[in-house]
Amino acid sequence: MDNTPTTDESTSSALGLLAGKVAFITGAGRGIGAAAARLFAREGAHVLLAARTEDQLRAVTEEVRAAGGTADYVVCDLADATSVRAAVDRTVDLYGRLDVAFNNAAANVPPGPMDQVRETDFDHIYAVTLKGTWLAMVAEVAAIRATAGTGAIVNNSSVGSLTGNPELPAYGAMKRAVNSLTESAAVTYGPEGIRVNAIAPGTTLTEMIRAWDDATPGVVERLNARTPLRRAADPDEIAQAAAWLLSDRSSYVTGTVLRVDGGMQA
Repeated sequence: MDNTPTTDESTSSALGLLAGKVAFITGAGRGIGAAAARLFAREGAHVLLAARTEDQLRAVTEEVRAAGGTADYVVCDLADATSVRAAVDRTVDLYGRLDVAFNNAAANVPPGPMDQVRETDFDHIYAVTLKGTWLAMVAEVAAIRATAGTGAIVNNSSVGSLTGNPELPAYGAMKRAVNSLTESAAVTYGPEGIRVNAIAPGTTLTEMIRAWDDATPGVVERLNARTPLRRAADPDEIAQAAAWLLSDRSSYVTGTVLRVDGGMQA
């Protein structure tokens, strides 16, 4: 069976925001990445899910397929360059090309002041959150360039990257560096027709934030009190922003870090 999607513009308009596109998603086994996999498939994309945990990937892939979407998965360690390249190559092998990518995977460390961050934790969050995003972007640009020719990349950042972040200093620092990579890539690859943007979510009800709330009871309530909408986001709400930035409807948007934070940074 030929898995290569069609690119007819009228078909794309009729079937969904991402119809006819091939999408690669990292961190797709849970949280925002899993929500993006479900949404992108509903919007017509052929999706390839990547993460470290195969059981989670398999479960999300089967869910997407059961809903009528086209999906497959590959186990990928974002801290390993060979693994990242193989995952992107698998997308092209399976679907014939790469159009769009959502770099969502990240690592976290226990909250606390900078002097309490362990060096091993700092190295891990660097390897996954910053270096992993860089490795993925390099592989994705090469694949888009060689197949679709033009496309779009969205990196998942955080509102914690936009100001001082005394509770999660290493995480905030790596995400701020992701913003810089995003802007540099937008300038570099824009002339080729490859757009690169980032989203900066606020409080989102993922496993990561729930674990933080368990370790520091009341943190979600405190963050919600600082948010004009007075609630946390559902992961699907964050995925919606990524889908729009990856779609042709944002065709003149590149180099931006879009806050999706309920007004927290307003």
